[in-house]
Amino acid sequence: MDSTETRTVTFAGNRAAGARDEGAGHSGGSTVCADCTDGLGKPTPVEPDSWRGRIRAKPGMHLAWRVGVFVVGLLFVLLGVALTVLPGPLTIPPVLLGLWIWSTEFDWARRFFAAFRRKAAAAWRHARQHPVSSLAVTVGGLAAAAVVFWAVGHFDLVDRAKSAVGLG
Repeated sequence: MDSTETRTVTFAGNRAAGARDEGAGHSGGSTVCADCTDGLGKPTPVEPDSWRGRIRAKPGMHLAWRVGVFVVGLLFVLLGVALTVLPGPLTIPPVLLGLWIWSTEFDWARRFFAAFRRKAAAAWRHARQHPVSSLAVTVGGLAAAAVVFWAVGHFDLVDRAKSAVGLG
């Protein structure tokens, strides 16, 4: 393309339509996106005079804010995943909280949060319609977890497993 020739590039998603790849048949590599800088999507629109608007006005602070939001949300989601060993709806609140935290800043999380919130509401409705069975499952699961924790400590199962594997 010489300097007098102009070319219009339209953006669709995260790839520039009409952008040339260097080398024939090259389909990998980075993509071109006019507005995306971190691969996480555009941040939620905010008022310029708000405290979040002032944070976004400073690029370094904005990046630190987004990283902080992602890490805090990730901690809650991981807590919810860790609670999946327990029966009942115990895993839903921390995951929902983590998704809500992410949804304050990330577009992809906002969409996922809406779907998860609908499913959580349905699970809560089911638990309210069947309170005895929900309580029995939750209390039974907590009792089973307590027995497992007691047995691991009482019978030194961690030390026995280490010595069986050859680590202890």
